[in-house]
Amino acid sequence: MSVHIAVDLGASSGRVMAGAAAPGRLELTELHRFPNGPVPLAGGLVTDAVGLWQQVLHGLRAVARAHGDAATVAVDTWAVDYGLLAADGTLLGTPRHYRDPRTDGVAERVLARVPGPDLYARNGLQHLPFTTIYQLLAEADGPLLAAASDVLLLPDLFGFWLSGVRGAEATNASTTGLADVATGRWALDLAELAGLPAGVLPPVHDPGAVLGGLRPDVLAATGLGASTRLVAVGSHDTASAVVAVPAEDEAFAYVACGTWGLVGVELERPVLSAESFAANFTNERGVDGRIRYLRNVMGLWVLQQCVAEWSADAPVDLADLLAAAAALGPGGPRVDIDDPRFLAPGPMAGRVRRAVAESGGRPPAGPAEVARCVLDSLADAFARTVADAVRLSGHPVRVVHLVGGGARNRLLCQLTANACGLPVVAGPVEATALGNVLVQARAAGDLSGSLEGLRDLVRRTSDLTTHQPEPTTAGAP
Repeated sequence: MSVHIAVDLGASSGRVMAGAAAPGRLELTELHRFPNGPVPLAGGLVTDAVGLWQQVLHGLRAVARAHGDAATVAVDTWAVDYGLLAADGTLLGTPRHYRDPRTDGVAERVLARVPGPDLYARNGLQHLPFTTIYQLLAEADGPLLAAASDVLLLPDLFGFWLSGVRGAEATNASTTGLADVATGRWALDLAELAGLPAGVLPPVHDPGAVLGGLRPDVLAATGLGASTRLVAVGSHDTASAVVAVPAEDEAFAYVACGTWGLVGVELERPVLSAESFAANFTNERGVDGRIRYLRNVMGLWVLQQCVAEWSADAPVDLADLLAAAAALGPGGPRVDIDDPRFLAPGPMAGRVRRAVAESGGRPPAGPAEVARCVLDSLADAFARTVADAVRLSGHPVRVVHLVGGGARNRLLCQLTANACGLPVVAGPVEATALGNVLVQARAAGDLSGSLEGLRDLVRRTSDLTTHQPEPTTAGAP
């Protein structure tokens, strides 16, 4: 089978995977994994794009050593962040991270000009203060945007460094607030709102497009062959993860759970009702023109930051921590896991305790109680979001698929089943990389058919665990 390289850059870690797919067979091997996260710099937060690029090259060299060559390569990353290119391809500055505080108050400047419901009718997106449209408006206050020839979202920036192609993949473009929800292409009036100079948004291409060969310097640095082609996949990592949801039919909800939790259903058409706007649901593009109707939930970020805080004193064994949290049983305190106080990096356990105290509860004491509070709160948020997605879209749901790194967390999976009152199928853990490889393989002709066929292949080749809701707590609010 042909080798397809998935470069999967998540908010807390990156990996380079070698995959292969054919009817009845799906294989994935990790060749290189590395940490990632926002980097404090000059009073702000940035993404170390150049450092990540070096890690990508390291991973590509590992693929070349292991396999000799590859048919295709594709990149997916988190959404909304971008780099600015000069006309000669030089990167202007260091890409800012979406958690950077520069967007504080910027959304209000846009909404003062365009009421929220009108903006929602155009781009279909939930309100998040770090969406690209707001980041770019903050960028317009400085000198770099006026000097830019292109605004490239992060996966497209890495794609440019791989191949020299300047473009924008549709699933990630749909997260920016700058794309028309009806067409998935750029909306010039929204670009004007963000203060963008004319012509800086590159052409949009769809998942499955073969974009071209790799640059000579990349071939020399990695040992890959000249026949390797860059392919567009669902470059928003959630779009690739949803491809690999191992659903048997359309009556499913998904939770793509890692640093963030993306919770929703897959639809054929966007939902733009006043109720959907009020519920802060988003309509993002998926592979094959599907709509990912979802809401962002804070995800495992809060627990990750707590563990990092505790580990500063002594290493924390996550398995032992989760076992202690599970032993506490139900009925503990909850917080609003999407409270903005939890968005910024830094010491987190104290924020959790204060949030509980402010709501009148007994603050959790040690790490196990804090972890249980966070996971109970997260499961409840997942359940509320699934219920809202069903109510707002009319789409039936009989099972919840939890994919991504969160699928390893058996306590979270069980709590989610309990809160939803529905079976939760956990896995695959590497759903994003699998979805990335599947779209590459289909573009290369190794596979054919619909998303449903790709999902059937994932279901038949993956280790999955089903968590049934426990009778005593099923459907708990």
